[in-house]
Amino acid sequence: MSVRESELSARERIVLNVFAAADEALTTDEIARRTGLKEDAVSQAAFMLAEKGIVAVKERESRFYRLTEEGREYAERGLPERRAIEVLMREGTCSFEHLRDHMGSEREALIAVNWLLKRGWARTKKECGKSVFVFAGVSEDSMSEVETEERILRLLLERGGFVEEEALPCRKELLKTLKARKLVEEKVRKERFFSLAPGFKPEFKDEKAAIGFGLDVVMEHEVAQMTPEMIRTGSWKEVKFKEYDVSIPSEKIYPAKIHPYQRLVDEMRRIFAEMGFKEIKGAIIQHSFWNFDALFVPQDHPAREMQDTFYLGVRKPLDAPAELVRRVKEVHEHGGSLRSSGWGGRWREEIAEELLLRTHTTAVTLRYLASHKEPPVRVFCIGRVYRRETVDPTHLPEFDQLEGIVMDENVSFRHLLGILQTFYRKMGFPQVRFRPGYFPYTEPSVEVEVMTEKHGWIELGGAGIFREEVTHPLGISHRVLAWGLGIGRLAMLKLKLHDIRQLYQPDIDWLRHAPSSPITGD
Repeated sequence: MSVRESELSARERIVLNVFAAADEALTTDEIARRTGLKEDAVSQAAFMLAEKGIVAVKERESRFYRLTEEGREYAERGLPERRAIEVLMREGTCSFEHLRDHMGSEREALIAVNWLLKRGWARTKKECGKSVFVFAGVSEDSMSEVETEERILRLLLERGGFVEEEALPCRKELLKTLKARKLVEEKVRKERFFSLAPGFKPEFKDEKAAIGFGLDVVMEHEVAQMTPEMIRTGSWKEVKFKEYDVSIPSEKIYPAKIHPYQRLVDEMRRIFAEMGFKEIKGAIIQHSFWNFDALFVPQDHPAREMQDTFYLGVRKPLDAPAELVRRVKEVHEHGGSLRSSGWGGRWREEIAEELLLRTHTTAVTLRYLASHKEPPVRVFCIGRVYRRETVDPTHLPEFDQLEGIVMDENVSFRHLLGILQTFYRKMGFPQVRFRPGYFPYTEPSVEVEVMTEKHGWIELGGAGIFREEVTHPLGISHRVLAWGLGIGRLAMLKLKLHDIRQLYQPDIDWLRHAPSSPITGD
C-alpha cells in the first residue's frame, strides 16, 4: 500500500516520516519530542493517518494499586480473620464479646466474624441460649490465600504509592478481593501506541525533509482557517488550505445526566405517588423487636442467626409502648386473645432489645402503622437493607427494597394483586403472575413474577395480608396489604445487566453510553 504526498497534510507528513524512521511503536508524547509539534497536534495527525489505514493503533491498559488507610493498618497488623482464627484455634469455642475484646474494636470483630464464616473456618452454635463460634478447621489453600493477601499488603506498604499490577506476585482475583474489601485502591492508565500499518511504505521525494519541522513551519505551508483579513485583501486565493474530511465523526460529547439506577428509583417513586401513596423513611439501625418480633417472626427463626443478620452487639431498651410489648409477648407465647397458638416457649425481651442493621424496610412501615391506626393508610418506603449474603452476580450484602402497605376499610387480596400488577405494567412488564408463597407475617402470601423475553418468568418480590398476630398487638382492626419488592433484580432486567455489582461500580464508559431517556421495557 502507498499514498501520494499531496494526499496528506503537512502535520501528517511530519508524523508519518517519524514512523518511517522508527523501528518500534511510539506514543504521542514520544512523537511530539521528535517533531517539536504539540502533543494534541500529533494525536490528531496520528488518528487521521489511522483513519486512512496508514498507521496502526494499539491500546495497552495498565493497572496500579496502592493501600487505603485500612489496608495500611492490616499490612502492619495482619488481616482480622487471621488474628481471630488464632484465638479460635487456641480456645476452640468463644463468644463474639471475647473476640471483640481480643480484636480491640467492635468493627474489626464484625469483619473478622464475617470472614471466618465465609472462609468456612468457623461455625456457630447455641450455648445457654446464646450464639458462640466454634473452630471448624482451616485448609491449606484458604490459609495460603490469606497469607498471599497479607504479603501483597506488606509489599504495597514497602513500595509506597501506586504499584503496577505486573509487579505484584498474585492472581488478579486476589486483587479484586482486596479492592472489594476497600483495602487497596486501583488506578487504570491507558496508553496508545502508533506504528506504520503492515505493508505500508511512504513514497515521498524527500522523506527526511519534514522531520524536525515545528508548528510554525507547518503553518507557513497550510492555513487551517480563513480570516476576515484574507477575504478583504483577497490573499486567500494564494494560500493552501488544510483539507478537512467532513465524513469523519466529530468528537463525542457526554453531557451530565442522572445515574440510570437513580432514574429507575425515581420512576418507582413517581408511579406510587400517582397511585395515591405517600413516601416514608426510617432509621437503618433497628431493634430486633421492630425488625422481627412485631412481625411475628419467632425468636429461634434461622433468619435471626448471626450468619444471616448484621447485629451490632449492642442492646438498648425498647422504644415501644409497654402495652404493645406485652401484647407481642403474649402473641408469641400462646397467641394472646386471638385464635392462635403462637410459637410457644418463653419470649425474651433481651433478644428483642438487640440492635441490628434492618433486614427489610417492613420495620419502617410497621412503626408507621403503630402510630397511624385509623384508615386510610397508603404508604411506601424505598431504602437500603442489609443481610449476610455471599457476594455473587445476583446477591449483595446491602441492597435496596421497595416496601409498601395499604390499610383501609373493605380492602381485599384482589386489591393487593391489582396494585402490584399496575405497578409492574407501568414499569414496562405487561405480563405479571402470582404464585403461592410463605412468610411468617402474612397470610395469604404470594411471590410476584414478571415475564421477560430472554429469561422467561422472573421472581421479583413477595406480598400478602398481615396476619392478625401482627396487626392485633398494634391495635389495628382493619386488613393491611403489604409487599416487599427487590429493586436490584428489576434494575438488572431494565438495564440489561448480567451482574448486580455493575449498578455500583464507577464504570464511566457504561455511564456515558447508558440511555438518558426514560427507561421502559426490558
